[in-house]
Amino acid sequence: MLSIKGLNKSFGENEILKKIDLNIEKGKVIAILGPSGSGKTTLLRCLNALEIPNRGILSFDDFTIDFSKKQKQADLLRLRRKSGMVFQAYHLFPHRTVLENVMEGPVKVQKRDKAEVKKEAIQLLQKVGLKEKMDLYPFQLSGGQQQRVGIARALAIKPELMLFDEPTSALDPELVGEVLKVMKDLANEGWTMVVVTHEIKFAQDVADEVVFIDGGVIVEQGPPEQIFSAPKEERTKQFLNRILNPV
Repeated sequence: MLSIKGLNKSFGENEILKKIDLNIEKGKVIAILGPSGSGKTTLLRCLNALEIPNRGILSFDDFTIDFSKKQKQADLLRLRRKSGMVFQAYHLFPHRTVLENVMEGPVKVQKRDKAEVKKEAIQLLQKVGLKEKMDLYPFQLSGGQQQRVGIARALAIKPELMLFDEPTSALDPELVGEVLKVMKDLANEGWTMVVVTHEIKFAQDVADEVVFIDGGVIVEQGPPEQIFSAPKEERTKQFLNRILNPV
């Protein structure tokens, strides 16, 4: 579905990503792990051109973009429309209701029929367990509820790929489960997902492949049972030991 070859991203002289190669198959869940500053979020943002890579090739089934060449705005927009992004912070419009937040992208950006979008938005809110909250405003919701609205909003544009940037990191511990449940349901429905996370249990239970990044490179990747039970690289072992056995 998506092939990533030689992806490189620098900010000034600081090279964040160094020749990332990764294949993402349709219907698979990829969990990306790594320490702070390793390039995880930058990689995610490069996949939908929120950050523009310096070099590298992204190839979907029907579309290829080579970042070593000058980019056309139309190509970047096409890439962005391929994916829905769920951020650490919820980024909901505070002056719009839950329903209006979900409808915003399809109506304002995709120029779709408002009545049709409203019907689909209500269905999405039902999917994430928030249909009864659709007329409320973000400040009236818990953090977990706001993040579930964020997921519904990302789904509303009908993306091919769902990107999650540590979606539970800003939540109180008791609210994490409700968001992870929605994500598990999406995985079970066959959504293609790339998830930057520190939720090891989620990665173990849901991911088809785990990718460990450090220093802007992929140190190790493989199925969860191999990465968590028998990592091959010493750096992976050190990271997992620190996460699984905190002092």
